[in-house]
Amino acid sequence: MAGSDVSTMKIAGKVWKNGEFIDWNDARIHVMAHVVNYGSSVFEGIRCYETSQGPAIFRLPEHMQRLVNSAKIYRMDTKFTRDQFCDAAVELVRDSGLEHCYLRPIILRGLNDETPSFGVNPFPAPIDAYIATWQWGKYLGEEALENGIEVCVSSWTRITTNSMPAMAKAGANYMNSQLIKMEAILGGFSEGIALDDRGFVSEGSGENIFLVNNGKLITPPLGASVLPGITRDSVIQIARELGIEIVETNIQRAALYLADEVFFTGTAAEITPIRSIDRIVIGEGRRGPVTKKLQEEFFKIIAADRPAPFGANWLTFINEEKKTAIA
Repeated sequence: MAGSDVSTMKIAGKVWKNGEFIDWNDARIHVMAHVVNYGSSVFEGIRCYETSQGPAIFRLPEHMQRLVNSAKIYRMDTKFTRDQFCDAAVELVRDSGLEHCYLRPIILRGLNDETPSFGVNPFPAPIDAYIATWQWGKYLGEEALENGIEVCVSSWTRITTNSMPAMAKAGANYMNSQLIKMEAILGGFSEGIALDDRGFVSEGSGENIFLVNNGKLITPPLGASVLPGITRDSVIQIARELGIEIVETNIQRAALYLADEVFFTGTAAEITPIRSIDRIVIGEGRRGPVTKKLQEEFFKIIAADRPAPFGANWLTFINEEKKTAIA
């Protein structure tokens, strides 16, 4: 079924819910659902790209594994396996008729109609799983991929790993992200960079961050309250294949200003260069050569124009019968 136009955005008419397809307008929850009152959800953001071999979802198993892992951390028994989530995503995209789209799987705690529970205790609330999809352009703008964006260091500290597990992509974590994002926008920036509770660089409101210094690629370790990003890992693998040295280490705030290049990575942001931080120009004030090379290789992979590094398979083709080997 083809996606339907809503404003300028095409949205798939069906949503996958607990193993069945329902109409988009029927994918609703009660105002007193646990997730509404207490933020009890985990989710993913996944892109499906248009390629010469038809639509292909980028690193689908890795995303769904992280979804299952996030649910496990929060003791949310979904009754569905990683592979079942993957199959549902493929079927949803195939049914939507969209050539490229953004997928949002989400697992949440709802409301038990027979014995409603309105307290903090999440266990009485039923667990529901959904997958929705729609067309979504470049998160930070098309021109940002080449020209870069202006960002600031946020006054808000990133959540600490022993208060809210950063390894889980949980809805509640993104209240912290919203504070970072709103502060940046109101200050005239596109995005904000958060520091961890020790004062080291953590990540953006919804992106991981990389620095380039003297040809080396430097990024905060997972211990810096960093989400283990799928695009982050992809960039690291591409860099290794290109022979670029990778350094995962704590990064001081001042190091951001002195870097040759800085860029964000994320499913929505892809690889977005940063041209200034706190109004301090980074490098030449535009996309640097290392960022450009990583972008080029990344976009070749997602277009199915070249294989992923080291023989990995990063694309799940919607129409398997059209798939050919990528040489």
